[in-house]
Amino acid sequence: MKKTALITGATSGIGRATAHVFANHGINLILCGRRQNRLDDIKKTLSKQTSVHTLNFDVRNRSETLKAIASIPEDFKTIDILINNAGNAHGLDPIQDGDLDDWDAMMDINVKGLLYVSKAIIPGMTKRNSGHIINIGSSAGKEVYPRGNVYCASKHAVLAITEGMRIDLNPFGIKVSAINPGLVETEFSEVRFKGGPEADNVYKGYKALQAEDIADIIYFTISRPEHVNLADVLVFPTAQANSVTIKKTH
Repeated sequence: MKKTALITGATSGIGRATAHVFANHGINLILCGRRQNRLDDIKKTLSKQTSVHTLNFDVRNRSETLKAIASIPEDFKTIDILINNAGNAHGLDPIQDGDLDDWDAMMDINVKGLLYVSKAIIPGMTKRNSGHIINIGSSAGKEVYPRGNVYCASKHAVLAITEGMRIDLNPFGIKVSAINPGLVETEFSEVRFKGGPEADNVYKGYKALQAEDIADIIYFTISRPEHVNLADVLVFPTAQANSVTIKKTH
């Protein structure tokens, strides 16, 4: 029986890479994102390998999120795997200079968006007594670094929610995992630095993780035997020791 996975933030970075890996393994896909043109492109590509349904919505919008997930057609309704990947970082201001819009965006997407999507999908899993939820956290959920304040807080919240989910869903046999990447070379820094020149330097002088590296780990996590759950995985590039220690060659 083919499994079905729903992936948020599927139009770029880790979400898109995971969609490709899952398609290679014949998993049916529900791909969610804000950019319809990108959803159309990825659907066109991956439909050659598996069944694909797309949902165009912003996880920050509660009613839009619940409405979109409620609209999933019958063929895709049984969601076996949920990848809560949509997330963002805005700005690197010290707390006293923080931008309230940046703070709202991070808490709304990283924390509340994850909760809205999960709320819509978990009842189906509890009803069937099966499922696997993977929340994409961050090394920023494990430690706080200078000027990381609210972003780190949002990712600490993701880990707390993950642990709470694992406890509450334990009686239903539902696996809950957190994958926590360090530096991954995606559009992430472009958003964080708001297109500023600093974004170009984030990944210079060392080999950062690639989205495909995390996608492979996500697939490994969901393909373990029934009795195995990788509850919490922290992944760094070799050059990175913690949030501020990075070995650069130039």
